[in-house]
Amino acid sequence: MKKITHILFALTASFVSLVSLADVNIKADVVYGHKDGMALVYDVITPENANGAAVVFMVSGGWFSRWAPPENRAQQFAYYLDAGFTLIPVHHGSAPRYHVPDAYSDVSRAIRHIKLRAQQHGIDPDRIGVTGGSAGGHLSLMVGLDADAGDPNSDDVVMQQDNSVAAVVAYFPPVDLRPLAGPGSWSERFPALNFDPEKAESISPILHADPDDPPTLLIHGDADELVPISASQIMQAEFEKQSVVSDFITISGAGHGFRGDDAVRAANASVAWFKQHLLAGGSSLRN
Repeated sequence: MKKITHILFALTASFVSLVSLADVNIKADVVYGHKDGMALVYDVITPENANGAAVVFMVSGGWFSRWAPPENRAQQFAYYLDAGFTLIPVHHGSAPRYHVPDAYSDVSRAIRHIKLRAQQHGIDPDRIGVTGGSAGGHLSLMVGLDADAGDPNSDDVVMQQDNSVAAVVAYFPPVDLRPLAGPGSWSERFPALNFDPEKAESISPILHADPDDPPTLLIHGDADELVPISASQIMQAEFEKQSVVSDFITISGAGHGFRGDDAVRAANASVAWFKQHLLAGGSSLRN
């Protein structure tokens, strides 16, 4: 899962555009928390033509968060930067030491931290979108569907902040972890799934949709053998049932990862979705 997801986004960038690193400002390894003595970090990559909105990328394949230099991410996601979006790749605690609920807890905290520091990052906290593929798509959906207002009584200022986002784009996401959690063939392949099955409901996006969810775009190949397209189909059906603003794009013949024209189509759709839902309303950093 993690290898194919990495291929998807690398190829997508190569087919769309290449941003000049001279035109971006990079803040690397911003610490948003600590776990077992280790720092949890994200990068902030700001284009010269920044529009005040941000796209947060969930760095996760198989719920393993592979580090890469932010310069590489800038090239990988040049299409977001070219459109004026600030790019924020978020890293979470990885399998096999940490499991899916831990990964979600991490990225949820990251969103709170990003919103708390929005002014420092030059972004509007009301114009933040999230995206990711496969496990990253799952985490993106959870962030979008499971937001809360924060805990005003927390001693941790980060946890006092809300973690809502304004838009989601999820590529081929697993949406129901109940059949996958716990010991078995899936957790042997993806150790992050080896967690208490009783927690699976709390971490399954299909069970968390409601009318207050942000606009969400699903993109899935109909030849995906790892995460079948039925996952996005049932998620879209639930969105429609809950009257969530949503759309579902099927990439004909594509498997778990997009190449060539399919990658370009997915990238263009993602940019268009974020332009539609992040560049209108919200407080004005651009005035």
